[in-house]
Amino acid sequence: MKRLRESITIAMQRKQGRVPKGAQPPEGHCSCAVLRRTARRVTQAYDRALRPAGIKLTQYSVLANVRRDGGLSITELAERLAMDRTTLTRNLRPMERAGWVEVGPGPDRRRRSLRITAAGNEVFETAFPLWQAAERSFRRGLGRETAADLRRLLDQALKIADR
Repeated sequence: MKRLRESITIAMQRKQGRVPKGAQPPEGHCSCAVLRRTARRVTQAYDRALRPAGIKLTQYSVLANVRRDGGLSITELAERLAMDRTTLTRNLRPMERAGWVEVGPGPDRRRRSLRITAAGNEVFETAFPLWQAAERSFRRGLGRETAADLRRLLDQALKIADR
């Protein structure tokens, strides 16, 4: 609470042009910045683990979701991954070129449907045990109880962000 108060005071002083030279908000005051930094580092660790399969975590997530629930529209997958459609479409292009996924007609003219290909299944089968090892390592590093707590907290943060 004290840090928040200090941050607000500094922000108000800045707005009024009364900030003392060198004054900064307390370190670690932004939850979003901490989450993003942590997410980048954890993603880098998973990317390293998946490197032998020639795939990145973002691509693995797409393949896993499309494989599990084939026929997803781009909008449905974007919502599931908490991504905007434009970013997802940009991420799908190299996967289409590699022959891992196909984007085809959906149930109506406005929707396009995603499907994993045989090559995509092959990449997924190679990547899955690598992902499992990375996941086990991450959870082991945190400890079972802390890993479960983290998951609950992240789910709660996602719900708060979606309000």
